[in-house]
Amino acid sequence: MPLVIGTIENLKSKIYLDNVLIHSDQGFHYTNAQYRKLLQDNNVIQSMSRKGNCIDNAPIESFFGHLKDELDYKECKTFEELVEKIDKYIYYYNNERYQWSRNKMTPVEYRSHLLLAS
Repeated sequence: MPLVIGTIENLKSKIYLDNVLIHSDQGFHYTNAQYRKLLQDNNVIQSMSRKGNCIDNAPIESFFGHLKDELDYKECKTFEELVEKIDKYIYYYNNERYQWSRNKMTPVEYRSHLLLAS
């Protein structure tokens, strides 16, 4: 517990946590009442995979794999510089990076396509 609680406390000193989303599995650390209260007290949105369903993590794991491969994050000297690079990458990924598995559309285009089809 000290690791996960300490991580959130450390984040509180670096960023404004209000409406931040944290996704995890349902390990005992993340379902612990102390951890859940800390998130609730800081208006952090808790997201967890369904129990025993590792497929829930596939989209986010895929995104992080691309981020690590495509973003030169190791050259960042400050936390703020890292946040800026990640923000720019997320915009690029959602609006400009075409996905082979999504009919060669960006995620934003594919979402619009699905919404119009329904």
